[in-house]
Amino acid sequence: MAADAVQEGIVNAHRSLSGFRAGEPFRPWLLRIVGNRARNLRRAAARRDAAAQRSASFVDLSGDAQDSPEVLATNAEARRRVLDAVNSLGADDRAAIACRYYLDLSEAETAAVLGIRRGTVKSRLSRARHRLRPLLADEATETRTDA
Repeated sequence: MAADAVQEGIVNAHRSLSGFRAGEPFRPWLLRIVGNRARNLRRAAARRDAAAQRSASFVDLSGDAQDSPEVLATNAEARRRVLDAVNSLGADDRAAIACRYYLDLSEAETAAVLGIRRGTVKSRLSRARHRLRPLLADEATETRTDA
């Protein structure tokens, strides 16, 4: 799904090149188009099959060749917990987290991609981290008590 969003976003960007303003940074413009396409595809997938998409989409089982199956499983489980927690946030907070931490964009680039001010990016990230802390702490506590 992500590859489809990128491919379709790039095609849309190519079609929209005439609307690109000379002198503006290209990367945020392109990422905004790709991000919009990704959100649209995600909404469509959610309408069709939200539960199946969230459970299987983002788990990466790759790792070092020397990693044991137990380490790989633990890492995959930790990533799943973080992604589940991020997916429980509102769309605005999720988008800010995705741009800043998953795409590794600066605050200025995140602001440009999302079409908001840099201060708004800072507040959304702060609010999102504040909301994630108890969700991830609860999961960590549950994991320790289960062991």
